[in-house]
Amino acid sequence: MTNDIKVDYESGFGEGFNIIAGPCAVESIEQMERIGEFLSKLGIQIIRGGAFKPRTSPSSFQGLGMNGLKILKDIKDFYGFKVISEIMDPRHVEEAYDYIDIYQIGSRNMQNYSLLTEVGKIDKPVLLKRGMSATLEEWIKASEYIKMEGNKNILLCERGIRTFESYTRNTLDLMSVPIIKKKTKYPIFIDPSHGTGRKELILPATKAALVLGANGVIIEVHPEPEKALSDGMQSLNFDEFEILLDEIKRLRQLISANQ
Repeated sequence: MTNDIKVDYESGFGEGFNIIAGPCAVESIEQMERIGEFLSKLGIQIIRGGAFKPRTSPSSFQGLGMNGLKILKDIKDFYGFKVISEIMDPRHVEEAYDYIDIYQIGSRNMQNYSLLTEVGKIDKPVLLKRGMSATLEEWIKASEYIKMEGNKNILLCERGIRTFESYTRNTLDLMSVPIIKKKTKYPIFIDPSHGTGRKELILPATKAALVLGANGVIIEVHPEPEKALSDGMQSLNFDEFEILLDEIKRLRQLISANQ
């Protein structure tokens, strides 16, 4: 069986374990310049940043919108990153085309079929996050809306599901990794930031994702998480992110040595 997905090295998705990093939300050009410089020095190829923020409360920070995308493009052009950012509205798909390289469809929009249909018409990768109450089968079916419009460059992202457990923000379903790999040919990513909601759990969750064979992770990084306008509790500061990279590098070497 051939793989429908063209793993596009030019988009930053290569073999091995891909780490996407950046803030939950684009807050200012100054913030993104600090993060861009830091991630660039570490060799990160893909930067994330939310311009449109679907928040539980309407009074919470909703993002900078198109101004946020313009800031992301400035950082992308200066440092040579590829950019991934969430799009919430079908009307924004075409508007965002020149600003981002990978479209992200968030958990709340996993079954927004009008939006899935629109991103299915573009020629850029789409990362589809699992809905917080969605079964694996519903998630896979949602991806077919994108594929049926002609876009087969789909990536899936497990970001935790809602259960009765309240210690973590969500319950990270790590078993989705081998199941998705068995049932589809799509690359599978893990979001340990949203999946746990607790920064101290991001490293162990990332290690588990690597061992299980995930294609990569999406991690929230902020220079001052305590001042972040959204999701500061689940964001790593610069020192913490460097520790994570070192730990993952050692684990990859250990895995390679025993294969």
